[in-house]
Amino acid sequence: MTRASYCAGVALAGLVMAATARGAEAEADADTRWSGAVTGLYYAMRDQPDFGVGVASLDRGSLHLEARYNYEARNATSIFAGWKFAGGDTVKFEVTPIVGGLFGAARAVVPGLEASVSWRALDIYVEAEYVRDLNHSSESYVYSWTELGWRPVEWLRVGFVGQRTRTVDTGRDIQRGVFGQIPIGPATVTVYFFNPDVGSRYVIASLGVRF
Repeated sequence: MTRASYCAGVALAGLVMAATARGAEAEADADTRWSGAVTGLYYAMRDQPDFGVGVASLDRGSLHLEARYNYEARNATSIFAGWKFAGGDTVKFEVTPIVGGLFGAARAVVPGLEASVSWRALDIYVEAEYVRDLNHSSESYVYSWTELGWRPVEWLRVGFVGQRTRTVDTGRDIQRGVFGQIPIGPATVTVYFFNPDVGSRYVIASLGVRF
């Protein structure tokens, strides 16, 4: 091996090591960088008083923190902590087990799960919780929210939605509807139309911002 070849090999090895170190630093920065989202939802009811719902979340690596108001119960706040697991290439998934508490007008322990799966232009998002009421065990219930979405173009997501909740009483155990969603920079605007086939139909307008 000539001296020039030896020097070139050392230089190449140094570049590889530097690139590997930068990649490791980038991954470490990604794991320690905070990101979050704030979402406001307005429930426009037909035969009940309108009301608002607020959701805020913070993420750092796999750590997920979340707070909600008027979500599981009216005039009540819930706080959660969870750990996210993600993977996949063609079919991508995220699963986040969470546990939290509800306080205010209602008091409860709330274990749950947030999960999403996407493939090409199709995706499904699910939230499921067991709201264990600490004041009246008979008021405990299973809450769920499910979206089945499709992106016909990059800037539009449409699909079907269903929820089981105690914050809205329409006489249906499972409420279902349709939705349309448009991203605008870091913001996302969504309109949900629930129970369009009956008199207890209602609309939810949602504005979310990621940071």
